[in-house]
Amino acid sequence: MDACNDKAADIMSRSLRIALAQYDFPVGDVAGNSARIIELAQIARDEYGADVVLFPELAVSGYPPEDLLLRPAFLRECEQAVARIASQVQGIVAVLGWPQSAGAVVYNAASVLRDGAVAATYRKRELPNYAVFDERRYFDVDPDGGNCVFEVGGIKLGLLVCEDLWFAEPLAATVAEGAELVLVANASPYERGKHAQRDALLAERSRDSGAAIAYVNLVGGQDALVFDGASVVADGSGTVHPAALAFAEEMLVVDYDADTRSFVPMRWIDDGDESMDALAWRAITRGIQDYCRKNGFGKVWLGLSGGIDSALVLALAVDALGADNVTAVALPSRYTADLSNDLAAEQCRALGVKLESVPIEPAFQGLMQSLSTLFQGQAADVTEENLQSRSRGVIMMALSNKFGGLLLTTGNKSEYAVGYATIYGDMCGGYAPLKDLYKTEVYGLSKWRNTVGGAPVIPPAVIARAPSAELRENQTDQDSLPAYDVLDGILYRYIDQEQSREDIVGAGYAPEVVDRVLRLVRTSEWKRHQAAPGPKISRRAFGRERRYPISNGYRG
Repeated sequence: MDACNDKAADIMSRSLRIALAQYDFPVGDVAGNSARIIELAQIARDEYGADVVLFPELAVSGYPPEDLLLRPAFLRECEQAVARIASQVQGIVAVLGWPQSAGAVVYNAASVLRDGAVAATYRKRELPNYAVFDERRYFDVDPDGGNCVFEVGGIKLGLLVCEDLWFAEPLAATVAEGAELVLVANASPYERGKHAQRDALLAERSRDSGAAIAYVNLVGGQDALVFDGASVVADGSGTVHPAALAFAEEMLVVDYDADTRSFVPMRWIDDGDESMDALAWRAITRGIQDYCRKNGFGKVWLGLSGGIDSALVLALAVDALGADNVTAVALPSRYTADLSNDLAAEQCRALGVKLESVPIEPAFQGLMQSLSTLFQGQAADVTEENLQSRSRGVIMMALSNKFGGLLLTTGNKSEYAVGYATIYGDMCGGYAPLKDLYKTEVYGLSKWRNTVGGAPVIPPAVIARAPSAELRENQTDQDSLPAYDVLDGILYRYIDQEQSREDIVGAGYAPEVVDRVLRLVRTSEWKRHQAAPGPKISRRAFGRERRYPISNGYRG
């Protein structure tokens, strides 16, 4: 239902209308976030008749603000913003997340705003310090903070922040103090399979406590993180309602019946497709959109080789930004097959993307001539292959510099894992859409995208052909690497599941292949430390979620 100006007649008198503000609040934009919060609170009150509006975790500062929290001026600006927002909150109760400075400590706080003032403030008690989270670096736990229970319309509401819900005690203590409906403000980034895990937790918590739960989540890309929204409510009986549309900004509205401790959706758009591939596609396109928007890029460039990786990046970029804002560049070498050029042109015609062509032979020959004296008497090896890739990197960066726009890199997680990527070559660029997709997942996502939305966006011949860097005669990836199903199986166990060599060999992989792959992973760490950010969609993404030392003697 879209219209809800008048409350349904059959809702009992002990009821509340709750609005969940599932929106993007960019990191550091305190003024912009404040203005948006005030506007959304007024919309929740005037257009939807809400009694309470709940905003995501740290909506004032954006999440995660990281070392901005070490700047006293930033913390003062956030405090002033909360006071300014509170003065504008009339006729509705707003629950708002922000970083609260208290002398030498900072709290991850959420405040209850009503009647033009801050009525109460809750301080997050469970601070995550794993995976992408570093909250203990910045925040403290208030030993005297206690619970936050407040009353609206004769109904007692409790307040928790994100990680608090994953522990039984904060909710139990809040309910013991009288809360029958608990609001949870979240900034929880997307990860494959996380929705099912979250819904199971909500069902358990609401069933065990008897409290209804309204859970709002942040939306939007923030560097390597992508927040999916997918907000949800759970009745006090343990029934979890369908999640809201993921990766989309929405004002979600539910009516809460205190007698049954249950929700009636009033303005709620369910997510029609929560398949792994559909959510991954939307996570990556949202990541591209927001990285460009938040960093001032209106268009993107990419090198299009006629291979699967660049073809997938092109399709993602077009879905994210529109064909008019994407330029593909073919960079043929002496080893580029005619089929590669033909397939690149075919895809660009199908998607309506402008295709430029810049042969790399003149640049490559210029480099070889410059190095000829030093290289004299040396046999050709991987150096010459890398010079071709670096010629491409120089050309693509020159186009980005000259004409503006962000250069997208096209490497995938398998390549970054084993170093099958050229630093300062095909790794050049500002954003890596496939950084958290293994090669087998690249194929799977490409095939899925061709099944939706009409005609294929990736030529089937691209998917069918053997992958190759085309840096020497008759080259294929499998000349240098194990078959991708074998490689990715080893990598998934070692990286995502953190299994030991013995565990992986015990799973049936040849010891010599495992040893070679693990050695490549270890010796490629220095490349990954210099790689562009890309959207996290897995449990263990390279970058802020998997941080290994470059100089590392451990061989387990």
